[in-house]
Amino acid sequence: MRDTLKTVILCGGRGTRIRDVADNIPKPMIPIGQLPILWHLMKYYASYGHKDFILCLGYMGQTIKDFFLNYEAYTRDCTVTLGANKSVEFHTNHEETDWRVTLADTGPETLTGGRIRKIRQYLKEDEHFFLTYGDGVSDIDLDALLAFHKSHGRILTVTGVRPPGRFGELMADSQGLVTEFNEKPQATGGWISGGFFVCRRELFDYLDERDDLVFEQEPMRALVRDRQLAVYEHDRFWQCMDTYRDWQLLNNLLEKKQAPWMIW
Repeated sequence: MRDTLKTVILCGGRGTRIRDVADNIPKPMIPIGQLPILWHLMKYYASYGHKDFILCLGYMGQTIKDFFLNYEAYTRDCTVTLGANKSVEFHTNHEETDWRVTLADTGPETLTGGRIRKIRQYLKEDEHFFLTYGDGVSDIDLDALLAFHKSHGRILTVTGVRPPGRFGELMADSQGLVTEFNEKPQATGGWISGGFFVCRRELFDYLDERDDLVFEQEPMRALVRDRQLAVYEHDRFWQCMDTYRDWQLLNNLLEKKQAPWMIW
């Protein structure tokens, strides 16, 4: 039987680099296909049995609240009867009947470390929890990630990924004729943080009371200093959505039915 963990998702950033896609909704609500990238991410975790989510809201957080408060209407056909005996009758179904979503307002200007600290109460006494960003998808094996985290006994595990190349990669033969072209290959050298963290509750000992605390700076450096940060290496698909081109790539993968994160 699988261990099930709560999943904390950072959803509060402004996403200034992707304003040419949408500037009237928060970045996690930008759609991939018909539904927000946040939904795709949550659906992925739920596919592994992790269906209890804590969303750290900030910039335009009410938009995310509205989506989940009206989830039935967004995802099902319905008949609305108006007037004194008003009612709503739903017809079609969705599969997210057992999701639990905590919508936590962590402040419009709060930075990542402050946002994590502010949702501590919703984790209660849980020893471990997932943590990730609301603007990227992957085909990471969450079972293997969690097993790795528990095996080394450190406070934080970060997923290391190969950064996608920003330019087309050409391969040529000895005569200068192109033998292969990859529009957006995975880089062959080095690892970067891909998010998809697993945390022990002792992580909160590294988060002080400042709203301007950046999780990826002081806290993570302190964890490195104390030898409490481990990396799980993932060399398959990973893609953040930082730019218009990233958004196009994810939508194209979905349209072609080649989206590696869609395992449901």
